[in-house]
Amino acid sequence: MKITFYGHACLGIEISGKHLLVDPFITGNPKAAHIDINTLQADYILLTHAHSDHILDVEAIAKRTNAVIVSNYEIASHFGNKGFSYHPMNHGGSWKFDFGTVKYVIALHTSSFPDGSYGGQPGGFVIEGEHKNIYIAGDTALTMDMKLISMRTKLDLAILPIGSNFTMDVEDAIIASDFLECDKVLGYHFDTFGYIEINHEESIRKFFNKGKDLMLLEIGASIDL
Repeated sequence: MKITFYGHACLGIEISGKHLLVDPFITGNPKAAHIDINTLQADYILLTHAHSDHILDVEAIAKRTNAVIVSNYEIASHFGNKGFSYHPMNHGGSWKFDFGTVKYVIALHTSSFPDGSYGGQPGGFVIEGEHKNIYIAGDTALTMDMKLISMRTKLDLAILPIGSNFTMDVEDAIIASDFLECDKVLGYHFDTFGYIEINHEESIRKFFNKGKDLMLLEIGASIDL
């Protein structure tokens, strides 16, 4: 499994020969100006919620790639009504795709489209591949529901927001990793805006002091699991 960070909360995931794109917000992010969305591959586009900083580039990418949009019922149906391929889900539900199993899990946040219309309830994704399992938290506060994930799935990586203000911060992400029983964390949803800027060295040190590994990737960089 290869995971690429495209800035903010956008991720590319290569798994079992398929390309997943999570929460594509690239053209609106000056820090990701060197990423050309016309070169991105996507068989599936996974959306955690409807805020503009998570769905901005969905239509442009889906129109070119014919990707299947996977999200909660309201978001998936929204894009389905526009003619895009989609797969609707809701909290607690799982589906076996051709790359692995996806479960849509609870996130504590809000969700509305840029025009203010209802975007369903926000969520995260647990992806169980053939060899590796990951959790993509989406935008969320620390929540006790995270403990339920480790009761079903042994995680190899947790992808957690750490920017604070709109989501949990570094300290809460450390607690979340305890709940998830996963000491390997990829941080995201940080630095994009002034509200969510973090001290990288301090954040990494706080995880290290708890015996955990926090990875902060440069935009466009990748890791292999």
